Amino acid sequence: MRFKFPLAAAKNYFLGLATSGAVLFAGLFYFNAKKNAPQSPNGNSVEYLLSEKIPLQNFDPNALDENGWKNLGFSERQIATILKYKGIVGGSFSSKEQLQKCYSISAEKYGELQPYILLPENSVRYSGNYSPNRSFRNNSGFTPYHKKELRIHGKFNPDQFTAADFVQMGFSENQANSILKYKNYLGGSFQSKEKFKACFIISDDNYRKMEPYLLLPATAPENSSFSYKNIPSEKARTAYTSFDPNSTDLEGWRKLGFSEKQAQVIINYRDRNLRGSFKSLEDIQRCFVISPEKFQELKPFIILNTATNQNSVAPNNTERAESNKNQEQNTVTNFAAVDLNQITYKQLMEYGFDSKSAAMMLSFRKKLGGFVNRQQIIDTYDIDKALAQKLVAEAQLDISGVQKYNLLDAPEEWLKSHPYFKYSADKIIFYRITYPNEKKIWNMIKVKPEYEARMKLYLN
Repeated sequence: MRFKFPLAAAKNYFLGLATSGAVLFAGLFYFNAKKNAPQSPNGNSVEYLLSEKIPLQNFDPNALDENGWKNLGFSERQIATILKYKGIVGGSFSSKEQLQKCYSISAEKYGELQPYILLPENSVRYSGNYSPNRSFRNNSGFTPYHKKELRIHGKFNPDQFTAADFVQMGFSENQANSILKYKNYLGGSFQSKEKFKACFIISDDNYRKMEPYLLLPATAPENSSFSYKNIPSEKARTAYTSFDPNSTDLEGWRKLGFSEKQAQVIINYRDRNLRGSFKSLEDIQRCFVISPEKFQELKPFIILNTATNQNSVAPNNTERAESNKNQEQNTVTNFAAVDLNQITYKQLMEYGFDSKSAAMMLSFRKKLGGFVNRQQIIDTYDIDKALAQKLVAEAQLDISGVQKYNLLDAPEEWLKSHPYFKYSADKIIFYRITYPNEKKIWNMIKVKPEYEARMKLYLN
């Protein structure tokens, strides 16, 4: 009997075998290709093109947008990570070292890009008003910023320095002008190394360099205080003639050698504190803008008009007693015990401020929620700064009642109304929702160092 093998079955058998072989071959080819493909730092196949196929040229990573990073061969996911990292470090990369830390850039990829990156190798610490977001370039490419060093040629007295002298030493023009303003606040002299060091423009590092060369005493004499005698008058010497201080006007006091502001303080003291007239030489001597030396010069020429005195007092004993009582109430304030955060409009007027200056100081204090340092009072807009300097040196300052917050919980109304925060309020409110971290918020709002320092006075 003859056995017959079905032809159809044989055909199907060989067709199945061929198909299985094709599938196996394709699988081997696929896994071999995946094994040899370039890998990203997290082990997955990278999606960007091989850099050797991309013509590279010098570039600033801070100037690249999404398309720029894409042209360098990065995937959309990697680009998103790089841009997020850029925001975390403050909105810009300050060095190649910082850029290299971005985990989306592999060591191999960074090695290919590194020669073309227009950034310094390492982060630089900046000083003054310089911002790390700024770039300096010359014809050859990127040039990193270098801290400006002081140039001190020998011993010197800062009282004799002009703004140009401080600029030549290494300070900026604005810094030099601020130092001179501080000297004027002290009465025209730094008085001592201790007071010179207290100038906020002069950093601790710069003071250490300058201190061995300063021709100033280490500390001010114990009996020294702010005195208007250090402020130069309009004339070095004044030819005095007899005068009645009760009838001398602003121009008359100026002719006696006082500045316009000093003359106005004397008149305010006479008309407001003493109710229109000096009653004795002691009244004149007690006016703080008249130094003891100046009083001794004027004393031989002073003629007190008794008729003026008689006109200024009440005609009967009852009214005279009431007038004397009011006068005592106006002059008994011990300003050494007065808190600058509690001082009243009446007390400021008593001290010698005019109505406008007194109102400006109290208005500024209210907007701030209280003063936290004495310089804020001196910096009050449109105020007699010399008189303010005298007041802050004499009175107390209690800051325990000043309300402070942090950037994360500060009320929106407070941020928008506070003089130091209102220009950055919208940014703070926006960024603290996205980045609930104070350090990141400071990096994002990018305020100048001097503004940040003022804002931090009212933060916990």
